[in-house]
Amino acid sequence: QVQLVESGGGLVQFGGSLRLSCAASGSIFSGNSMGWYRQAPGKQRELVADITVGGSTKYQDSVKGRFTISRDNAKNTVYLQMNSLKPEDTAIYYCKYYSGSPNFLTYWGQGTQVTVSS
Repeated sequence: QVQLVESGGGLVQFGGSLRLSCAASGSIFSGNSMGWYRQAPGKQRELVADITVGGSTKYQDSVKGRFTISRDNAKNTVYLQMNSLKPEDTAIYYCKYYSGSPNFLTYWGQGTQVTVSS
């Protein structure tokens, strides 16, 4: 089992910044990847960004150049620095942990609300 604890959401004005954190604990595998997804009301959950343990990253096109994902492997923690926030970034943000081989398990955090006012 893996437990994910997220923090850092909140209310921010258009153009502002927030930093999300997600700490993983439990049965951590060395080949894992971690990432952030978001879900706005009435919409499907979508990838925002993810990062492998080796540091390879992937971003949704709409956040490229504004958001930066990073991780501290020693702390099993992933971060999402969000700059130049827009109202359309408003959503619940979920942390995801994927164990990779050999178990190929996925775990989700409880979600943290990000609200951007115009």
